[in-house]
Amino acid sequence: MRETTIARNYAETLLELARRAGDLTTWGQAVDDVADAMQNDRTLRLFLESPRVSAAQKNEILGRAFEGQLPHVFVRFLQALVNHRRQMLLPQIAIQFHDLVDEVEGRLHANVTVTADPSDAERRAISQELSRAYGKEVVPHFLVNPAILGGVVVRVGDTVLDGSVRRRLASLRSRMLTPRT
Repeated sequence: MRETTIARNYAETLLELARRAGDLTTWGQAVDDVADAMQNDRTLRLFLESPRVSAAQKNEILGRAFEGQLPHVFVRFLQALVNHRRQMLLPQIAIQFHDLVDEVEGRLHANVTVTADPSDAERRAISQELSRAYGKEVVPHFLVNPAILGGVVVRVGDTVLDGSVRRRLASLRSRMLTPRT
């Protein structure tokens, strides 16, 4: 839990730096690229984890590696992470950063479970209806699960809207089997 809080704090700082630069998209891509490289490149990960390599050496190499490729202030942010020995939190910081950007831009993410892969028109209709219902832009992430038999199940955060045929049948069965008094 502590790491999540620390990552959130760094993500808030990164968001403020990105706002000052006026480019949330580029900064979001930059943090994703570096976080992905850390997770997928064993050599980079070992280099950043190694206590044998000083923070000054790491910062020098990061500065040279990203010079001209990433915004200077972003590189300084990475170097600050190294100085505070928080560089391994970068993947979590990236996730928290995108959550904060979604909050700022009034966007929600919804997991939408359907029985079959929806067409583009169905995807747009579901997205528009959820956006209307929540009063914010909703980005649906579709999951296919034939076990729901029909309808949709929508999960936004802790809220579940279950409009599946399976739930309706279970409800009907329960009502039919409950003795009347």
